[in-house]
Amino acid sequence: MAAVDSGPIASGPTTSGRRTSGHRTAGPNAGHGHSAPPGRAHWRDVVAAYVALTKPRIIELLLVTTVPVMFLAQRGVPPLGLVLATMVGGIAAAGSANTLNCVLDRDIDERMRRTRRRPLPRHAVGPRNAAIFGLVLGLVATLWLGFVVNWLSAGLALAANAFYILVYTLVLKRRTSQNIVWGGIAGCFPVVIGWTAVRGSLDWAPLALVLVVFFWTPPHTWTLAMRYREDYAEAGVPMLPVVATERAVAWQVVAYSAATVAASLALWPIAPTGWLYPVAAAVLGAVVMVEAFALVRRVARGQSGPALRPMRFFHWSNLYLALLFVAVALDPLVTR
Repeated sequence: MAAVDSGPIASGPTTSGRRTSGHRTAGPNAGHGHSAPPGRAHWRDVVAAYVALTKPRIIELLLVTTVPVMFLAQRGVPPLGLVLATMVGGIAAAGSANTLNCVLDRDIDERMRRTRRRPLPRHAVGPRNAAIFGLVLGLVATLWLGFVVNWLSAGLALAANAFYILVYTLVLKRRTSQNIVWGGIAGCFPVVIGWTAVRGSLDWAPLALVLVVFFWTPPHTWTLAMRYREDYAEAGVPMLPVVATERAVAWQVVAYSAATVAASLALWPIAPTGWLYPVAAAVLGAVVMVEAFALVRRVARGQSGPALRPMRFFHWSNLYLALLFVAVALDPLVTR
């Protein structure tokens, strides 16, 4: 899954002690002859850079698909300690995958306007240190989930990371316009991990939600790529909006959105759920389909580029997924 960066982290010293280039910014003591203690600025910049490597906004979205499934598996409120333990392990596992992705894609990030202010392109963290950080996070996540949650969940988290790094980042991303279709499989694992954390075994019930995330990921990412098409083209990443017409991409958004809605409704008989979830899924699905067809209509009217407002669908799809999984969590509490 992908998310728009909220902004740059201020330039600071690198891990080698040399200061990176950047504009001097005015602080609260500017013009009064005072400056912040250099040691404090140093460690804050370093910590901020390492946190940025983990892509916190993507992690938030992954947790949205993990915790509600734990409520579904428990048929009520799962033990708080188990939820916290699963969240800690999930954050570490996702942070590991995202950090290693940053290491391997640093050449792309340097060329893309949207990503060139990430820590590695800014030389706020060196590739070697970032790689060590990512590997250590992955090891910690696996051991934590194994000993504190269960080894099935730990194995699934490790498999998700391996798929994201070895299959999506190293093979698919730079070679095919279907990269995010198959690469998005990695984003489906948190759903299953949430289930196995509670049940300790696999089942058919979370399959519908796995399919929701699988079909939701491509249109969500494609609309982001429509907005930053020139960036992806400059970096040589063959995202669908780079190699296909806007009309073709818009209709793909409609098709995958329809599949997402169908998968969401399938949870009702499979789980089964109470009345709250199918009502929420139907209403939210209608909204997302309206937005998908609105994109098609803008293309048909001859609008192109920023005038298409692809980010409108991108933000709506974020909200759709979050609210759908909130309904997953609330349903067993309201209708049991």
